[in-house]
Parts: sequence; structure tokens; C-alpha cells
Amino acid sequence: MRFALSSEQEQFGATVDALLTEADTPRAARAWAAGDHGPGLALWRRLADVGVTGLTAPEAYDGLGAGLVEVTVAFEQLGRHAVPGPLVESLVVVPTLLAGAQAAGSGAADSGLAGRWLAGIAAGKTLASLVLPPHVPYALDADLADPVLVVDGDSLRSGHVGRPLTSVDPARRLFVVTAAQPLATNVGAARGLDAGALACAAQLVGAGRSLLDTTVAYARQRRQFGRPIGAFQAVKHQLADVLVGLEMARPLVYGAAVALASDSATAARDISAAKVAAGDAAYRAARVALQVHGAIGYTAEHDLSLWLTKVRALVSAWGTSRWHRTRVREALCAAG
Repeated sequence: MRFALSSEQEQFGATVDALLTEADTPRAARAWAAGDHGPGLALWRRLADVGVTGLTAPEAYDGLGAGLVEVTVAFEQLGRHAVPGPLVESLVVVPTLLAGAQAAGSGAADSGLAGRWLAGIAAGKTLASLVLPPHVPYALDADLADPVLVVDGDSLRSGHVGRPLTSVDPARRLFVVTAAQPLATNVGAARGLDAGALACAAQLVGAGRSLLDTTVAYARQRRQFGRPIGAFQAVKHQLADVLVGLEMARPLVYGAAVALASDSATAARDISAAKVAAGDAAYRAARVALQVHGAIGYTAEHDLSLWLTKVRALVSAWGTSRWHRTRVREALCAAG
């Protein structure tokens, strides 16, 4: 199987990267964590202008109806630039669940759920959040999102937002949500979880790459004993190990996107393998970044902290590494 991106996909990724490079995403992330959503919401609207927020929404709802590879391209860049907000929930999982309900004829289309939410999501004006127990027990940015949903088995319910929780990433504000009114059945919760884990893995690859690039630049600039610290083998080898991990994880993520898009029998296994690999690679990138930066890396004032906390949160999001490893092992054992 050929995993190389097409020229159109590469150009799309470059467009998103250029947009987010020009934008002040660290400022938006810091403001989001402090409760000022204005810069972040403005960033979402700019992403809508290049089609990111409408990737998974059908054309009937002003979306692009794009494939999962394009979604993965976008989420790699969203992770690279630490864009705040319930991206996975709004742009991937909720559209996936609504598509599942419509395909099953469960009444989601008749009740107008898709029409009520998808056009707003595609326009970058609607933020959605959800809980999908046990792997997504708390809702991200539920105080700002509408709708807030609860996946109950294979059914979809509206959610009642409760108390906030302390998050390891201040820009990822978590809330307790309880199930309320039933909305749809047969939503395909398993596929929704897989789609969310895939998007999360892509974010981890992007965040890990950003940490590596930042750390390499710092190692070239910071001098000790009359030399840039990047000239020392102990630093070089750590950075090389980070690069190898990210380069190994990235094709696994894109391969998982192809598997899920084609409904491959190995899709669940492939997504779990990609999530584990991306999480391990990004976590190593975070550890090395902190070690190379030294004391400055520990300060909240340094932008490095935005990516460190994001990686720490994403590693456990959409299924822990232990659960995904177990799923890979069970799939391999079942295949003989």
C-alpha cells in the first residue's frame, strides 16, 4: 500500500500550516486557558475559511465531505500549532456519530440534528463537546459548546453540564456531564471512538514535531563551554531518537486513516497501534524538550509549556495507552 500524500493533500497541509504560523496561536491558547475565548474563536473562523472545520460535514450542510486522510493532514497541523478548543469532538466525532445515525435510519435526520449542528460546525461557529464513557469520561470546553452530548452505549443523548475539573492542560478545560434527553440511536459509537483516537494521534504527531523543531532551534542557539549545546553528542542522540520515533509514528497514523476510511478489518487495531506510537513519540519529544531547555522549560511563561501540557493530556485522551496496547495485543492474538 502506498502511503504518500497526493500533491493536493500536501498543499492543503501547507495552507493550514501557513495560516496557523501567521496567527498567534500561543496567545490564543493562553487566552483560552484564562477564559477569554475571543482569539481562539477568531482562529476557528479563519480555519473555516480554508475548509478545516467543514472537512467531515457533508456537502448538504456546507461541508466538504472530505476523507479521513485529509482530516489527518489537518489535525497534524492543529496539533503542531496547539490550536485550542474541542477540535476532535466538533470536527470529527460528532459528524461521525450523526452520519452513523443517519445511515442506520435512527431518526437523527428526521429530528434535524444534523441540520441544526453541522452547518454551524462547518462555518466555524458551532463548537460541540461530548463524553463517550469510559474512554472520554469528561467533556472538553462544555461551558462553551452547544451541543454537549453523551454517548450512552450506542445511543446519543443531550448532556447536562456539571462542575468543572482541574486539567493537566489549562487550555483543555474539562467538565462533568450527565445524560439527559435521548436524541438518536445506532450512532456507531465504536467508529466514533476510533475516529476520535485517529485525530488525537495526528495531533500528537504534530505536537511532537513542533517540540522537536523548537528544541533543535534552542540547541543551536544556547551555548555552554563555548559551543552550542546541540554540538554535544548527548544532546544530538536524544534529538535523533525523537526524530526516529516521530518518523515511525507518522506513517502508522496515516495508514490507520486509510484503514478506517476503507472499513478494513484491521482498522481498530491499526488505530490503536497509531495512537500508542504517536503518544510514545510525542511524550519522548516532550521529555527531551524539557531536558534540553533546562530551567526555562519549566516556566509557564515560556511557550514550550503549552505543548508540554497538551502532549501530556492528549496521551491519555481517547483511550489510554494501556487500553490501546491491550486492543492491539488481543487483535494480534485473535488473528493467530
